[in-house]
Amino acid sequence: MKNSTKKYQRIDKILSNLGYCSRSKVKELLSEHRVSVMGKVIKNPSLKVEPSQVVIDNEALDHPDGITILLNKPAGYVCSHNSSEGRRVYDLLPERWMKRNPVPVTAGRLDKDTTGALLITDNTQLVHRLTSPRQHVQKKYRVTVDKPLNDTLIVLFSSGTLTLPGEEKPCLPADLTIIDEYTADLTLTEGRYHQVKRMFATQGYSVEALHRMSFAEYTVKGLKEGEWVEL
Repeated sequence: MKNSTKKYQRIDKILSNLGYCSRSKVKELLSEHRVSVMGKVIKNPSLKVEPSQVVIDNEALDHPDGITILLNKPAGYVCSHNSSEGRRVYDLLPERWMKRNPVPVTAGRLDKDTTGALLITDNTQLVHRLTSPRQHVQKKYRVTVDKPLNDTLIVLFSSGTLTLPGEEKPCLPADLTIIDEYTADLTLTEGRYHQVKRMFATQGYSVEALHRMSFAEYTVKGLKEGEWVEL
């Protein structure tokens, strides 16, 4: 799932795109003899090299071929780059990653109070593939509601006839498994705005807690809230 990169790129472009400094500051790094390729100190910022061969301050570059991670999102974090909206999921990641070009983004979003599986990547093609309605990517949720669940929900959600308020096209069939009186697992193959909460709301339920257990083939089982793993 790594980004495809041109085999050879300019040193100044590599370092700026990976968030180490601006292109105008690269000459300063080079003049301090902090950058090398294959053991040779580099002085020319326009020299074209392979990103994987570049070393700065005696360390290999951080993810030169791209970033794709799975985060177990905690409650209280927003899937936005705008810090005015509150604590961001990106605040849980290395600060330098937010200086990369392209900057990492989430593949789809989770509400502020929703926890669970969230993919973050700088691979724009991957984001498109995972969020395109035509791909029918599976997402599995653990849902807790405010009153006892009824088996009629299983039939309704799987029927493909449930239409949300303000929409004309009914939801695609969804698989509901009731776990106990107030808890169920729901698997969707689409991602409409607040879809899980709105589906239950049509039948008079309020969702008290929502956790996405898996996204596509990726599951957060074994990951604590706030932890992430590279894919």
